[in-house]
Amino acid sequence: MNVYEIGSVEEKLRSNTYPGRGIILGVTPDKTRKVAAYFIMGRSSNSRNRIFKTEEDGISTEAFDPSLLEDPSLIIYHPVRELGDDLIVTNGDQTDTVYNGMKNGESFEAALRTREFEPDGPNWTPRISGIQHADGSYAMSILKSVDIEGSACVREFFEFPAIAGLGHFIHTYVTDGEPIPTFVGEPERVAMLDDMDEFTDMLWNSLNDANKISLFVRYTDIEDGSYEQAVINVHEEA
Repeated sequence: MNVYEIGSVEEKLRSNTYPGRGIILGVTPDKTRKVAAYFIMGRSSNSRNRIFKTEEDGISTEAFDPSLLEDPSLIIYHPVRELGDDLIVTNGDQTDTVYNGMKNGESFEAALRTREFEPDGPNWTPRISGIQHADGSYAMSILKSVDIEGSACVREFFEFPAIAGLGHFIHTYVTDGEPIPTFVGEPERVAMLDDMDEFTDMLWNSLNDANKISLFVRYTDIEDGSYEQAVINVHEEA
């Protein structure tokens, strides 16, 4: 077994009907840009009634049809926010917890120690988070239930150096199910691409058509901080 094998994001997504929400952070093979991606999927009508909206400092989720919005508590949030040279990416309102905590001098880890998994038993959806630094290095976290009863929270943190061509992928669920099984293990090692459009198209086309909702991808120049990004929403496709 090669524990250092770098897998294919395309293969992982095409073989999984429901990874849920996912974060990918890494560095391009030419090591000139850092890569951040976030996608959401959904099974219920309330979850699927969403789009990504570009904001001045990142993106937010909002209801595609406000008249159909049921419970906004776990589906409307600010998944991507800039904080200086750092980029925060999460699957919930813990984005703001990290943002506010770090503005006040706390660490990424300390801020997340104040939070736990989502209160949506029996799934107990984990909160996944990432932060990407100016030099391309990054950290990831998952907050998940210790048991099927949701009796306590396990908090796991991972730190990664900037390695050319290498990224890490963490998602909320192993696959579909009732209840939906929580992600286990370390973030998965995956290959990055130099071309943002190619990477974006690959991700979007690999997500399950019945469940995918929105995708965000950003490529940032490590030397000068300039970036290009893409946002795709099912509800806005031609």
